Amino acid sequence: MPTTLLRFKAKPLMPSAVPVASYRIDSIDLLRGLVMIIMALDHTRDFFHQPAFTDDPLNFATTTPVLFLTRWITHFCAPVFVFLAGTSAFFQHQRKTTRDLSRFLISRGLWLVFIEVVVINFAVTFDPSYTVIGLQTIWAIGISMVILGLMVWLPFSAILTIGLLLVFGHNALDVYEKQFPANHQYSMVYSLLHRPGFYPLGSGRSLLIMYPVMSWAGLMMLGYCFGKLFLLYEGVQRRKVLTWLGASMVLFFIALRATNWYGNPEPWTQQKTAIFTLLSFLDTHKYPPSLLYMCMTIGPAILFVAWYGTAKSRLTNAVTVYGRVPFFYYVLHFLLIHILSTLAFFSRGHSFADGIYHDNTPVAPFNFTVPGEGYSLAVVYLVWLLVVASLYPLCKWFSRYKQTHKQWWLSYL
Repeated sequence: MPTTLLRFKAKPLMPSAVPVASYRIDSIDLLRGLVMIIMALDHTRDFFHQPAFTDDPLNFATTTPVLFLTRWITHFCAPVFVFLAGTSAFFQHQRKTTRDLSRFLISRGLWLVFIEVVVINFAVTFDPSYTVIGLQTIWAIGISMVILGLMVWLPFSAILTIGLLLVFGHNALDVYEKQFPANHQYSMVYSLLHRPGFYPLGSGRSLLIMYPVMSWAGLMMLGYCFGKLFLLYEGVQRRKVLTWLGASMVLFFIALRATNWYGNPEPWTQQKTAIFTLLSFLDTHKYPPSLLYMCMTIGPAILFVAWYGTAKSRLTNAVTVYGRVPFFYYVLHFLLIHILSTLAFFSRGHSFADGIYHDNTPVAPFNFTVPGEGYSLAVVYLVWLLVVASLYPLCKWFSRYKQTHKQWWLSYL
């Protein structure tokens, strides 16, 4: 998960009547909590929706607008996580030396990579033999954090320039990839940088690279630079600047997407209805995140911080709880969803042996799930709400524990 949010009185970069730290906690934690809740919807759909393993919710030949939007809204989660991880790193730099920050980012990044491989993979698959090792969101955040930990030694302008080059330039590799057939097997190094891939590791194990690092690392660098912009302004002035930035990104997305010229591997196309044509326009590339995908998600996220970051109500207070313990929530929500899915699997009359994945069996790589079995989208939404609500007491307890205890290891959770 993104770096632990700061609980300190930051040194303001300019005089202000409003405490910077309190504004930051209100806005950044609220945004992060919101996307954490949305994220659980997608993972619940993966385990409970009947066609989850047999069809793509973004397949225009078979999807519906509701199903498409159920998947599409969760596109905001990963890029916001990564972006805010960079922002939190800049906030930490206000109280840490460059050496301390670099050491922390590198060590925590490596810790997250370990957690992805060992803990998250097991929570997702329930496979103690680790037949398929997936490198997904936590890997992307962890390895990007390691890279940022090296980058913080550079001048701020260099970090900004490299981040912009990676985010704006990585889609130029799409031209290189067009010379190969769709089933071309790229090298593992290239896949780690830019193209998802599946690679045998020997001993019956395989590596699934879903989150190549190049564009994610660039996005985290820009999140780090956003932290400086955030602290330069306060109150109404901050809202104006963030509104201008967020709106500019949204307008840039619309203008560039309309041309079908650059920034996304797949063009949008005319569909059978106007609604589906609009959905095609919104359907941008996530693996890896294209330039347009990042503009489409980060732009509205910045607008949210500008206009709703300081909102106060019982609802926003509850949402903020999830945003203060994102790593804790992330691990628990995967375990809980898969446990509930396993209970549903047995309730349908299956045995334990039925649920164990083997080659040439109908069982999916996620143990205790069978492609084609599952429930309606309405049931998915009900289970999602149950998961989120049931984790609230634990998240609230751990949030309070972190605020009242200062052990070093808490910054890694």
